[in-house]
Amino acid sequence: MLLKKRVPKRVIQILLALALGGLLLFVSGCGQESETAEKQDQEKSGAAGSQLTDNPWTNGKDLSGTKVNIFGAFVEPGSKLFEESLVKFEDATGIDVRYEGSSDFESLITVRVEGGDPPDIAAFPQPGLLQDFVSRGKVQDISGWFEEGHLQEHYDQSWIDIATINNTMAGVWYRANVKSLVWYPKQEFEAAGYEIPETWDEMMALSRQMVEDGRTPWSIGIESSGATGWVATDWLEDIMLRTVTPEKYDAWVRGELPFNSEEVKRACNIMADIWFDKEIVLGGRNSILTVPFGDAVEPLFADPPRAMLHRQASFITDFFPEGTTVGEDVDFFYLPPIDEEEGRPVLGAGDIMGAFTDRPEVRAVMRFLSTGDSIKEWVQSGGVVAPHKDAKLEWYPTEANRKYAEILHNADTFRFDGSDMMPGQVGAGAFWKQMTNWVSGDELENALQSIDQAWPEEE
Repeated sequence: MLLKKRVPKRVIQILLALALGGLLLFVSGCGQESETAEKQDQEKSGAAGSQLTDNPWTNGKDLSGTKVNIFGAFVEPGSKLFEESLVKFEDATGIDVRYEGSSDFESLITVRVEGGDPPDIAAFPQPGLLQDFVSRGKVQDISGWFEEGHLQEHYDQSWIDIATINNTMAGVWYRANVKSLVWYPKQEFEAAGYEIPETWDEMMALSRQMVEDGRTPWSIGIESSGATGWVATDWLEDIMLRTVTPEKYDAWVRGELPFNSEEVKRACNIMADIWFDKEIVLGGRNSILTVPFGDAVEPLFADPPRAMLHRQASFITDFFPEGTTVGEDVDFFYLPPIDEEEGRPVLGAGDIMGAFTDRPEVRAVMRFLSTGDSIKEWVQSGGVVAPHKDAKLEWYPTEANRKYAEILHNADTFRFDGSDMMPGQVGAGAFWKQMTNWVSGDELENALQSIDQAWPEEE
């Protein structure tokens, strides 16, 4: 028979004390580890938060996790380049910027706004459409979204002026293109000893010299299906900028200076000195009416060239023969000024960003878009000009791109394509149609009066 041996009470107390002490040490150790881990997490979070507020756009606020959607007409490859330009902003702020592009932007933006589902920001390729939304009170006035002097630091005053609609700062300009360009076959031009004209009179003298040399100076074509006539309106707008003040140009675009005014008639007559001279224009009036605008540049590439000069915007390079090198095969110069007092104006187009909502993250995105840094990657890829003063010439990948930018930024005045700013029934209607009728042989006064009559009555 086995006998149980009694354990002394004192020993039990000692063992219990040791066990309890070990447990307390274990719990204490776990607590310290947990506290240390929590402290490290807080430090990491604080560092990340500090990085996401250390930027020029969020005013020191942590806006990470918020979302901003932008809707525009940029489609591939432009949409991809735009999205790539936003990455550094998203990394610096933690704001998720989502872009949606559509070639049917003009119709869809109206549907979305009227349906109560506007994007936070829209990229308008035509400020006239933005103006419609401003007049209906749908667009935010962003004049108070920037520090004093910010817009003047990043834009020339001309850009600020045309972004101000009905006393509302309606948006910031993001992308631009230049229309005031004259293209020429470089090798033949230089071999003939011709020099780039610095004034309109010099350009007309050059045209006459080319005729005397047995050459045809100008190639012009305005056929563009349902949009036939826009080439003529571009020419007239460029001439108007060179013969009236910017204020009068703006009044003309608003319908306050009639088409049938002496100022517009004078501009038309200057245009007619080129357009209606059969010695100066390849094929004469009939050719102007029937040649598609994209084909009108082709005579410069014939061997020998069938024409020596062609006025068209920077996008015309899309219609050049494959393998053409701008600066070697063909080059361009700035369309010269006419009246000295109007300086060196530039006609162009571009995209303006307008905001439909007002949240801190939306303001931050708009601040970013108002800087040259917002379009840097797109500029470096080629094919786009930044309207921002702080965009650097070294960003442009080719000499041609740099020349576009220099012409734009050296302009005494910049104004948007006038027909794009006018009401649709005028700018994309009567203006196109009546300019075409005038080229066809209609009396100038009849054409101009018809455009005035198409202007909508004020409500």
